[in-house]
Amino acid sequence: MSSFSDKANFIWSVADLLRGDFKQSEYGRVILPFTVLRRFDCVLAPHKDRILEINKTLTVTNKAPVFKRCTGYDYYNISKFSFEKLRDDSNAVETNLRDYISGFSDDIRAILDNFEIGITIKRLKKANLLYLIVQKFAELDLDEKSIDNLTMGYMFEDLIRKFSEKSNETAGEHFTPREVIELMVDLLLEEDGDILNTEGKVIKVYDPACGTGGMLTAAQKKLQEYNGKIKVIPFGQELNPETYAICKSDMSIKGNSQAGIVLGNSFSEDGFKDEKFDYMLSNPPFGVEWKKVQSFILDEAEKQGFNGRFGAGTPRISDGSLLFLQNMISKMIPQKDGGSRIAIVFNGSPLFTGDAGSGESEIRKWIIENDFLEAVIGLPDQLFYNTGIATYIWILSNRKSDRRKGKIRLVNGVSFFEKMRKSLGNKRNEISDKSRNALVNLYSMHEPDENYIDFDNSDFGYKKITIDRPLYDKDGKPELDKKGNKKPNAELRDIETVPLKEDVNEYFKREVLPYVPGAWIDESKTKTGYEIPFTRHFYKFVPLRSSQEIMKEIECLKKDIDEAFQELIK
Repeated sequence: MSSFSDKANFIWSVADLLRGDFKQSEYGRVILPFTVLRRFDCVLAPHKDRILEINKTLTVTNKAPVFKRCTGYDYYNISKFSFEKLRDDSNAVETNLRDYISGFSDDIRAILDNFEIGITIKRLKKANLLYLIVQKFAELDLDEKSIDNLTMGYMFEDLIRKFSEKSNETAGEHFTPREVIELMVDLLLEEDGDILNTEGKVIKVYDPACGTGGMLTAAQKKLQEYNGKIKVIPFGQELNPETYAICKSDMSIKGNSQAGIVLGNSFSEDGFKDEKFDYMLSNPPFGVEWKKVQSFILDEAEKQGFNGRFGAGTPRISDGSLLFLQNMISKMIPQKDGGSRIAIVFNGSPLFTGDAGSGESEIRKWIIENDFLEAVIGLPDQLFYNTGIATYIWILSNRKSDRRKGKIRLVNGVSFFEKMRKSLGNKRNEISDKSRNALVNLYSMHEPDENYIDFDNSDFGYKKITIDRPLYDKDGKPELDKKGNKKPNAELRDIETVPLKEDVNEYFKREVLPYVPGAWIDESKTKTGYEIPFTRHFYKFVPLRSSQEIMKEIECLKKDIDEAFQELIK
């Protein structure tokens, strides 16, 4: 097995052994940690004897730094066992495998613990499959001479993707389609040619809901393809232990020794409080409530305000999407030091949910009035594995180019897709390289096009004004309060929405007073709101067919049905 595809196919074929004893959705829980184990086993093999000798003779308490210098990696194994030796005793394979795993350095053991490999070993033993799985993986050569870190990383990614696709019911929880990730990365980097040409530059990339690390990997790959002389360090946080283990394993396999991958809730256990990042990208879960961390978030918002992460406001408890975005904005490098860029995937809710004064509206107001939002790209539907709803990529930056300052571009990308030959869960469409390039061009182009519109920031703002009318007594006279002001009739109260660019008083004189003389604006209730009615701006009216045309079609269908029925009863 010399080629990449041969090795990948061999690993994939091992999953066939699990059929019947494991569900398809569980195959990855076996194959992925054993692939990680075998990779580390092969990489550390040349240093095995020396490590065992050092472990016997070295008398210092902390041997870890010596072991790491010996292997040249941030990990090591001090067990006498290897995959080859595990094959020597089929009866003791469970005990010996556990001994082998316990011999790894702390970080590798932590990864394997999050895979819950102990439970997997127990299940494999019970199904009489453990020794067979160990045998199979012992046949696989994953030595660095056979497959380098980068290629090994690609193979591991491929396995992750395949297992995610096979497990349609859970794929969307931690797997973003590769073409969507590539589009996000291309949009992030589109205008940064001069910045990325700097030799020796260190670039930090962050994802607060990193899943298996696909976005971080894609960004790192694209950046290093652009300029091989820059250093890219990925950072990410993931809530799900198994998914975290996959991401952490992938980073270790690729040789990302400086990568910062943290397990925990990004809201309540922020793993990167003092860090700032050059690029950030994420696909946070859609419509997930944040009740479990509500007290923490509200406490931070109240006590820290804009010195914390949630000073702009908090959305409704049923959807924490905009909390992820605020978290990312808080980690932007200050503009004077170079600034940052963000790409994030949302459903439609963050565009318009929430009236003026609500948490969502206040967050949008803060983002737009600070001129962070650069573009919103509407994606084709049915791109994701667990939802067919409309999705959007938001691009934000605190270092907009001059032509984008004070502007927001809406890109209508809903028609830029190709149908898949075979659907995967709710995923029936995909974005080809041609469509991806077209979308990036729509984001960056200067020439007019029907698929994008440039707006001023203030175009998305409005004033919500309260219109009151007098309350009359039984004699038909306006009732007055203690200050001599007219009392409002609450039953006749009305609300008007006035575009931010329009003068409220002029609007009132033109649209209200001619129809309700004596009305007034209750200035104390006026609120400023922001929403982005994306679909409205690209709506195209399709005329209804005439009744004659419809009736003609019905008659033709009736005739076809009658003929088919007569043919059936002959």
